[in-house]
Amino acid sequence: MDVDFARPDVARLVFRLFSRELHPELINVYAAAAIKSNDYEAKLQICDAGHVITFCRNGQMLCEVMTGREHPLPKRRRILSHGVQGHRCESLQLADGVNYHVSFQLEKLEPDVFLHFHEELLADCSKAELAHRFDAAGRLAPTPLSFMETEATAEHLIVHAFHTFPDNYGVVKTQSMFELR
Repeated sequence: MDVDFARPDVARLVFRLFSRELHPELINVYAAAAIKSNDYEAKLQICDAGHVITFCRNGQMLCEVMTGREHPLPKRRRILSHGVQGHRCESLQLADGVNYHVSFQLEKLEPDVFLHFHEELLADCSKAELAHRFDAAGRLAPTPLSFMETEATAEHLIVHAFHTFPDNYGVVKTQSMFELR
């Protein structure tokens, strides 16, 4: 499998937030998990270029998507849309008692630093809520990987997501918080 099929160039990544669920056929899902509490439900998915988090409370839905720019996602009910470059933070106070906070960053590393960090992330994958290792571009190339860790309480859901892009020596880190008021 060509790694670019599994992972686009890191420069083509976009972060989007919708006030609706996305149609399942729009995203290629490689791994998924669900979280349920008395006050909310969440679906975590690892996709080809990143992740999808769908959070639902009392009929209100938020859908966070990190994917390639070439994915044809709808514009209807899109709340945020940003290219993934450097570091960015956003906070929104939404109806029905939900505060949403997100911080994401792209780190481009030197090749030797990337390889060391990638090995550390591989070890972390075994403890993660959700993880997926994509096929490598070659026999000796590092495998692109994604994993998500969660902290779920009655008051909030925090999701930490990590995605590696070996062809670009890039790591994307995301922290998303869905906070109930």
